[in-house]
Amino acid sequence: MALESPETPRRATRQEMSDAKVPLAYRDSCAHLLIPLNRCRGKTYFLPWKCEDERHSYEKCQYVEFKKRVAKMNELREAKGGARSN
Repeated sequence: MALESPETPRRATRQEMSDAKVPLAYRDSCAHLLIPLNRCRGKTYFLPWKCEDERHSYEKCQYVEFKKRVAKMNELREAKGGARSN
């Protein structure tokens, strides 16, 4: 059994996401953190201060993924030779 590094989080399987009723738009690489967050939200009647740890983990994952997409887009732009238009 291979150990996963902290930089490559365990991804939720399609079945896990389906069982947790995660909407299609949210089935990304951070879904493994959204599932426990939504479970916590359901148990605590969506009180915002009750699930802070889970929410922070999920939002940080979303931010890291956004930064990766921006870096990849900048890399593609540089390879293409074009500059940003805005």
